[in-house]
Amino acid sequence: MDPVHRRAARVVCVDADGRILLLHWRDPVDGHDVWEPPGGGVEPGEDFRAAARRELAEETGLDPAAVTGPSVTVLRDFRWKGQHFRGPEEFFLARYHVARPPLARDGLMPDEQLSLAGHAWLSPAELSGLAGLDPPDLAEVISRLGTPPASA
Repeated sequence: MDPVHRRAARVVCVDADGRILLLHWRDPVDGHDVWEPPGGGVEPGEDFRAAARRELAEETGLDPAAVTGPSVTVLRDFRWKGQHFRGPEEFFLARYHVARPPLARDGLMPDEQLSLAGHAWLSPAELSGLAGLDPPDLAEVISRLGTPPASA
């Protein structure tokens, strides 16, 4: 089966200590783990920035107004729920001026509630070697967004 492309936007959230927020998802079909920045599909008539802000609020409860700057296009190639996805996604930056802002899951759909295994605020050094990190070159994406990874 050919890979599916869906328009999507993600947000690299950076806290006051330079840690990056990753959501930990467990695929309900095959059980594999994925660690990725918040985000998801763009709805019809929605632009990438609006989608990034909406998805951030739905998945984390964090202030969507923190999503700023231009986006960086990232080619994604991954599997989720038995389907192969491939194509570009737009990544945005959001900075928060407190350490580890608390998250809320109120905006998640019921199937997302079941698939979300947790989250973590990780130092850039902790990203390397993290099993299931997607995109695998997230440190490069962070750098391209103008946020050079700080040392741990």
